[in-house]
Amino acid sequence: MDWMAWTLPTAIFFGVIALLLLTFTVLAIRFPETPRTGILRIETTRGDRLFITLLGSAFINLAWLGLVGADQWYALILCLIYAVAVFRWV
Repeated sequence: MDWMAWTLPTAIFFGVIALLLLTFTVLAIRFPETPRTGILRIETTRGDRLFITLLGSAFINLAWLGLVGADQWYALILCLIYAVAVFRWV
């Protein structure tokens, strides 16, 4: 992967995304679910909530980087809180 100039954090990031997709695929096969309606008043499944979480986390990290600086550990904690909220109430 030298031609892509990957760093260890980048590889871990994409590995975690791949692992999440694999996990949610297995969950969908083993435990099918019916869509539910949350506070957004749209029907969502686990995969929809994962997508909303990933998209929102990207925006949280970009905003954190632009407003606060490069110390992203606190943004990660904020993203985890956001993910719990999305999976609980959306």
